[in-house]
Amino acid sequence: MDNAHQHSSTADVTVVASAAHGLGEFIALQGGDPDSVFGNAGLNPELLADPTLRLPLTGFCGAFEEGSRQTRNDNFGLDFGRQFKPANIGLLGYIALSSPTLGDAFCAMSRLFAGHQQNTLMRLCDEGSVCRLEYQILHCAIAHKRQDAEMTLAAFTNLARHALGSRWAPEQVLFEHQRPEGWHKHSKFFDAPVLYGQTRNAMIFKRSCLERPMPDKDALLLQLLSATIQRNMPTIESKASLVDSVRREIQQALDHQDLNLKLIAGRLNLTSWTLQRRLNDLNMTFTSLVDDVRWNIACNKLAQSSLPISELAVQLGFSEVSAFSRAFSRTHGMSPRQWRQSRPAWSPL
Repeated sequence: MDNAHQHSSTADVTVVASAAHGLGEFIALQGGDPDSVFGNAGLNPELLADPTLRLPLTGFCGAFEEGSRQTRNDNFGLDFGRQFKPANIGLLGYIALSSPTLGDAFCAMSRLFAGHQQNTLMRLCDEGSVCRLEYQILHCAIAHKRQDAEMTLAAFTNLARHALGSRWAPEQVLFEHQRPEGWHKHSKFFDAPVLYGQTRNAMIFKRSCLERPMPDKDALLLQLLSATIQRNMPTIESKASLVDSVRREIQQALDHQDLNLKLIAGRLNLTSWTLQRRLNDLNMTFTSLVDDVRWNIACNKLAQSSLPISELAVQLGFSEVSAFSRAFSRTHGMSPRQWRQSRPAWSPL
């Protein structure tokens, strides 16, 4: 993937400004300077004034990492998420609150999340007696996203507790990043085992929880809000949904010997020609999406874990570590080992 493509896609990936509701005030309460945090993260604070505007996702994630650094609060994202109310999410939050049950709320959010926050996976998986609510930023330009992950899973927990009571706890919580120093605070808030260094962020809970009615369910309001969000974001949602679906299937098939367009199209119940045409309409190629997924995983693992490069190469579908190193060097201008050694704790991208 060339630099021009990477910079263009970085600028185009956005999140609705309501996701940062109250962030400036929270930074100040933590003893930080909001203008300095937003400036260093490359985020225009004027965009935060209107919850319907869109923020660059790199700047959004960067503001949480920079906020943690400047306030010296290693659990900055978790603390922000703990006080983040479902309604603060904006239209998506009100749709969840107006849904008949918690299951309907999570399903609606999963279906519409691509329009709320692009290049991001949110998925509810039924695994029998338990369900898994997964969350993962897929964009390869964002290597540091721990604070965002902890904020988001805390916000999801708050939505569940809105329906199930303040003492409700999931069965397990998973994070991509390695265990931080202040991990005891995570265990206390979630009141559940928390595992780190996982393949994606997730909250696992009993399937029966999905049947609980939402306290503020409102069929008419839900209908009005659903119509509004579908009118306002149909193009964004459909584009993001297709691309995110392709990325998700590629990620799950990375170690497949025959990873190709036909395989992924089949998993999406599409013909190869249809998928290729739809990607062409979005000025994208299947090969570029495979590269995006591989480099997203590679950069995330290199930045946040001590996984040996030889094992990472196998996970990404390379038969030899030398082939992985050559491909990585062509894209990033340095070897995987050099890239890992050159990364600071956080820097705005």
